[in-house]
Amino acid sequence: MNHIHHYTAPINFAAFEWVIAIMTAGALLLYPLAAFLSSKKHKKWPVFRYFFWVSGIFITASALMGPLFKLSHVNFTAHMAGHLLLGMLAPLLLVFSRPMTLLMRTLNVSAARKLSRLLNSRYGSFITNPLTASILNIGGLFLIYKTDLFSLMHTSIWLFALIHLHVFLAGYLFTISIIYIDLTVHRHSFMYRSVILILALGFHKILSKLIYAAPPGSISRPEGEKGAMLMYYGGDLIDLCLIILLCYQWYETAAPKPEKKAA
Repeated sequence: MNHIHHYTAPINFAAFEWVIAIMTAGALLLYPLAAFLSSKKHKKWPVFRYFFWVSGIFITASALMGPLFKLSHVNFTAHMAGHLLLGMLAPLLLVFSRPMTLLMRTLNVSAARKLSRLLNSRYGSFITNPLTASILNIGGLFLIYKTDLFSLMHTSIWLFALIHLHVFLAGYLFTISIIYIDLTVHRHSFMYRSVILILALGFHKILSKLIYAAPPGSISRPEGEKGAMLMYYGGDLIDLCLIILLCYQWYETAAPKPEKKAA
């Protein structure tokens, strides 16, 4: 096994994993509690959305604690698997659980109005623009893997946590900016989102090839090639899901509706 990190300062990953475990437990408890409370005032929350939430949370946790997380410290392929889970698959599953819709249903009128004003603000419009979201998502990955950030994040637990938080949030933001499943205030055309998605997928592939040609930090060439190939082909599978979903939504919107026969 190739060791990919040479620590210049000790990092207490045990404490980090405990924090993730506590946050995971909280997320698994709060979602059904919110669904239960909101179902008293509104239509019953669909059971299948619990499945997406639990799946998304467990996949997020698996990238930040447990066997895969421990292996990712010494194996770049495992690290890249965690990247795909944290930044691509988990966000896609969580979007289907519609957490923002559930939050709006659960909050009281005053709090819901404040949240609505935030979502309708210029900042809300800017951050959910597909172009902004793709730059934060793909651009952030370029910074991680093509600068010293990859090595530096393994010298500071705070930087390590911040970068992984960014990977998750940027992935989630990109997903909700491309496919409109959850509550969305600022909507953009299918053509615009399609163009941004194609560009983002292209730059993701370019980054994979750059990593293949020149792995970051102290990663060996063979290990870097394996990780880059996983990023390239593993990303394709999740990207295909985004493409299918966007095309399906576009078809549903554009397809002629059957005329109702007169009685």
